Amino acid sequence: MSDPGSGVTTTNGSGQISPDMIGSGRIRRGEEVLQVTGLRTQFGTTVIHDNLDFSVRAGEVMGVVGGSGTGKSVLVRTIIGLNKPRAGRIVLFGEDVAALSSSQWRAMQSRWGVLFQDGALFSSLTVAQNIEVPMKEHSDLPPALRQELIEVKIAMVGLPPDAAHKFPAELSGGMRKRAGLARALALDADILFLDEPTAGLDPIGAANFDSLIGDLQRALGLTVVMVTHDLDSLYAICDRVSVLVDKRVKVGTIDELMREPDPWIQEYFGGPRGRAAANSAAKSEGRAGEIAAPEQLPPEPGA
Repeated sequence: MSDPGSGVTTTNGSGQISPDMIGSGRIRRGEEVLQVTGLRTQFGTTVIHDNLDFSVRAGEVMGVVGGSGTGKSVLVRTIIGLNKPRAGRIVLFGEDVAALSSSQWRAMQSRWGVLFQDGALFSSLTVAQNIEVPMKEHSDLPPALRQELIEVKIAMVGLPPDAAHKFPAELSGGMRKRAGLARALALDADILFLDEPTAGLDPIGAANFDSLIGDLQRALGLTVVMVTHDLDSLYAICDRVSVLVDKRVKVGTIDELMREPDPWIQEYFGGPRGRAAANSAAKSEGRAGEIAAPEQLPPEPGA
């Protein structure tokens, strides 16, 4: 897992970005890239979040968990502007999103990528055309360069080259998720929002997808916010975890959260499935910290 420490070096002697810098080099590892304060989200008379505070550091993988109906996906959708909060403040990359002009908001949108549940691909478009959508929307790249970048993104997520010309209905569930991840990476985002990325995958497919996310996060210096219910994913790649309880969040490492007295947290991490995930993580600890180059990322099984 990554270590969101506080590096201070900006460039080396050749002018290249230091590993202590994240994404485009505008953010130092360990700095808060996302701050949500006093958030209230409500649908009709149903309050989902009330005075919720949430923050994410550059270069970390933040897991988001909680019981059914606690608003995990709603939180992500509110941060990226798909839901309007009733109250609160959202600051991304030091900018209050409510104060941005329309042009500034469009520029901000190009700095994140989103993987929705099951990939959420456009069914009438091929994989290549799906990946091209954000490029057309947020850049003026010429068609030839877009095609080159599409090929790179497809390779990065472990899909075979011929997947570019397939439609979502022709792909397995795991391949659709990888295609959705390639689209989320289309604009070289600084932060990725992943909504249940391993849901519906078999254990081997889920483990491979966890490895893929972890490898990309380290190789590209990404910040990741991952909504999940998968305990194995939390142990495998998350630096910290935010637990949604009582319309707010409790944040910490898994070890820190295990000391929380909240009954749901105790049952979630200390129950049979939580103990099994912890034992599995302990057995594989010797592989922690491995970084794969994009061409070495695990392929989709059966691809």
